[in-house]
Amino acid sequence: MAARAPLSVNARATGAPGDVPATGAPGDVPATGAPGAARATGGIRFDGVTVAYDGTTVLDALDLTVEPGEVMALLGPSGSGKTTALRAVAGFVRPASGRVLLGERDVTGLPPHRRGIGMVVQQYALFPHLRVAENVAFGLRARRVPRAAVRERVAEALDMTGMGAYARRHPRELSGGQQQRVAIARALAIRPGVLLLDEPLSALDAQLRSGMLAELARLHRELPDVSILYVTHDQVEALTLADRIAVMDRARLRACGTPQQLYRAPQNAFTASFVGNANLLPVTVRAGGALLGGAELKVDTQGAAPGATATLCVRPHLVGLGDGPNRLTGTVREIQWRGATHRLYADVAGHRVMADVRELRDPPAHGDQVALHFAPDDAVLLPAGVGADEERR
Repeated sequence: MAARAPLSVNARATGAPGDVPATGAPGDVPATGAPGAARATGGIRFDGVTVAYDGTTVLDALDLTVEPGEVMALLGPSGSGKTTALRAVAGFVRPASGRVLLGERDVTGLPPHRRGIGMVVQQYALFPHLRVAENVAFGLRARRVPRAAVRERVAEALDMTGMGAYARRHPRELSGGQQQRVAIARALAIRPGVLLLDEPLSALDAQLRSGMLAELARLHRELPDVSILYVTHDQVEALTLADRIAVMDRARLRACGTPQQLYRAPQNAFTASFVGNANLLPVTVRAGGALLGGAELKVDTQGAAPGATATLCVRPHLVGLGDGPNRLTGTVREIQWRGATHRLYADVAGHRVMADVRELRDPPAHGDQVALHFAPDDAVLLPAGVGADEERR
């Protein structure tokens, strides 16, 4: 078999989609490789950033700092403002007020191609007529990096993402997961100090998504000085990958903390319902506990005044089946087998309660009366807010 000719990574991207100038990718991608672009370093800071479209505020006075080398996930439902925040960093939207800083550098007024950042978008936006190595080299060529250095950086980025053996293929010859790796390699080739990831796994199936989460976690370990802003509506991605999570809703930042903090001690009912599954039950505070329907519960009232209304948060895996502390009686409305566990839904005093219990040999049936319980230390009392019946998913 004849040996293949070496692949040039200096082919021109003529006819590229969108005819995009000096960027690392076609489409709506920042010009990370453009001449004169300084490497973004020192993290990201939103200083009172507000963005409005036609008089409607889509990002409301955001104050948030992504530390150098940190992975920050922006988590929230559609329309929460998370993608707008990322686009403000990229330079695709101009804030109505406030500043965006990369390190100590105010980049609010800079165009995308002068910010020196890497970005991966949802659909990867690879040039279909260019081979893998040529796609990865695109931002470097736009920066007019010498040919020898381009070859070195392309090989480095492909090796880092496990795509070295696919350098000669076109995007159409790759799976979705492989295309995603190429998009990441292209962003990493310019060696950015800030990497923006906009729902990068949304187009992948569950199995590929799980594998790519592991790959992104590995890349983060290998690139400890790169700050990553990761936009997602998937709580599993945020919990798995992020050092901290910023929870967004209706254009505002609702909470920020480590995954463990937000899961174990959420700051409000919305955060509890969006970061993991949660039972959110409206209760009345009593001395030393709370009242749900006719059931008296022992929980830490955190100084709330007796008679006040509040929301009790308890995670489904902490709810047991049978007698125990904080016993509740309910009627089974649904039961789902999930392999290692059963998810049980019960009506308790007119409110839905979820319980994740180990696989049952003889699970209860619809309409059965069951006893549920949870330990006092496993519940968190939150300010009055949405209950289990109104929780937003």
